[in-house]
Amino acid sequence: MKAAESIDQFYLLKQLPKATALLCKEGRLLDASCSWLELFNLPPQNGDLKTKVYNLFPENSELNKKLKENKPFTIQHKRAAANGTRYLKSYFSPWFDKEENVVGTIVQTDDITMEVEKDKKIKWLENVLETKVEVSKTGWWEFDVETETLTWCNETKRIHQVPENYTPTTSEAINFYKTGYSQNKVGMLFHRVKENQESYDTKLMLVTFQGQERWVHVTGKPIVKNGKVTKVFGTIKDIHEQEMAETRVKEHQQLLSTLIDSLPLNVYVKDLESRKMLVNKGECNYFGKTVGELIGKNDFDLYDEEIAKVSRQEDIEVMKHLTPIIGKETTSTLNGKTTYFLTSKIPHFDLEGKVCGLIGMSLDITSMKKKEEELHNLIDITSMQNQKLVSFAHIVSHNLRSHSANFSMLLGFLNSENDPKERQRIIDMLSQASDNLLETLGNLNQVVDINSNTSATKKKLNLKKNIVKVLQNFSAVLEKNDSKIINNVSEDIVVSCVPAYLDSIILNLVSNAVKYKSKNRSPLIIIDAIKSSEGILLSISDNGMGIDLNKYGDKIFGMYKTFHNRKDAKGFGLYLVRNQIEAMGGSITVQSEVDKGTTFNVYFNEDS
Repeated sequence: MKAAESIDQFYLLKQLPKATALLCKEGRLLDASCSWLELFNLPPQNGDLKTKVYNLFPENSELNKKLKENKPFTIQHKRAAANGTRYLKSYFSPWFDKEENVVGTIVQTDDITMEVEKDKKIKWLENVLETKVEVSKTGWWEFDVETETLTWCNETKRIHQVPENYTPTTSEAINFYKTGYSQNKVGMLFHRVKENQESYDTKLMLVTFQGQERWVHVTGKPIVKNGKVTKVFGTIKDIHEQEMAETRVKEHQQLLSTLIDSLPLNVYVKDLESRKMLVNKGECNYFGKTVGELIGKNDFDLYDEEIAKVSRQEDIEVMKHLTPIIGKETTSTLNGKTTYFLTSKIPHFDLEGKVCGLIGMSLDITSMKKKEEELHNLIDITSMQNQKLVSFAHIVSHNLRSHSANFSMLLGFLNSENDPKERQRIIDMLSQASDNLLETLGNLNQVVDINSNTSATKKKLNLKKNIVKVLQNFSAVLEKNDSKIINNVSEDIVVSCVPAYLDSIILNLVSNAVKYKSKNRSPLIIIDAIKSSEGILLSISDNGMGIDLNKYGDKIFGMYKTFHNRKDAKGFGLYLVRNQIEAMGGSITVQSEVDKGTTFNVYFNEDS
């Protein structure tokens, strides 16, 4: 019966699903399950007790000693197999009989190859993660919602500058952030990731355990199971140096931008296709556009085609031959307004030293050009005034000398004459000479007064009304000479003029038209006025005797210059008119043909 039970027991042992073996007290193998024998590559046992268990665990030299202690123990070992190394774990426990005597050892072995491989992979992944953390300087943290425990990796602790054994709480972790915006922000984000499952990714200011302020890049992501957040995983990276570098770059960019915008220049940067990549405030103001409206535009988008062609050709030459253009005077017409610039263009190089466009600078010199033009005009006027002064000096010298000689001669005659009648005649001649001298002095004084009276005030005068007023005062002479006046001047034309000068100009020109009328026809005087780009043009035309301009053209406006044999001609009126109109910044020209008539064109300067 006992033998049968023993056979049944050993038979049952062989069929056990768990790899199990029975050892005698001497450590020999009594029997084992098929699965155990397979693990150790052993043939089926026939009970001859030849296999010693020590031989199956060669790496465990203490096995015999441990078996004799009759206490449970565990060993982990490995065996070579056809498909590679197999990792095993064996549990040794004493085997008792009914009287509680130790009769041997029960061995149960598990194949833990998969677990070992998983552990190896986990360790490998942990090493990879740790390496990445170390290289990237990015730490991680994990919060368990159920236990409310927060775990930091070593890099996270290093960033916070806390000891390696430091165990943080969530409130402590939040308090590490700078009081104010950063602390409030991280608290709100941490709440949202737990309650609303909202991930976050942001930059905040951290105050370390040692009191240093550091910029960090933090992220947080919920781990959700069955619709609930079980954990929150996040990263933290010290970006302080990078952030400080970016801040310095931004400060330098702001400084450069402020400097460029403050320059009294139009500054721009173009690419190889002459598209604007950067513009300053001056360039924006010139075009009346924003930075966004100018970026990407080329000269053909902004200028007339001809100007754009010239500018593009200049750009190509600068970028192709790497020859700068420095201080070239250019003109630009925008919305009908012409602006003068001093333009410079220099090649723009990238970090590899290759040309990638050009940098342009333009200085608006329009006001300087106007000043230059005004200076030239002033020089011309000064030259003309000097010539007039020299001419005036000659006239004064000649006229006064003539009068003086006349007086001297008449006084000589008077002293040597005894006949009363002849003496009276000489005295009458002296009286007439005195009147002529006074008239000459009056004329000269009038000219001096016109040229020296720079404070004479110009007023806005209705041209037609002033012409009508002068013609009314001159109506008797006009009627006596059967003169016809055609006044075509519009009622809305206004001139900026000294009132007395305007009356004198109109009166002298109209009276000359009557005085030098043709013997063959009645005087016809036509008065016109038009607005032009140069100001107001007043034209007074007649059908009188005319003037031979080929002969007298350069003397018409000279003092005491006459061109017709008339006793009442004094040659002072046109000289006076020219001085009056030039004193107001205007000019006068003449067109004439003998025996056909004369036209005087008076230009009133409205700017001065």
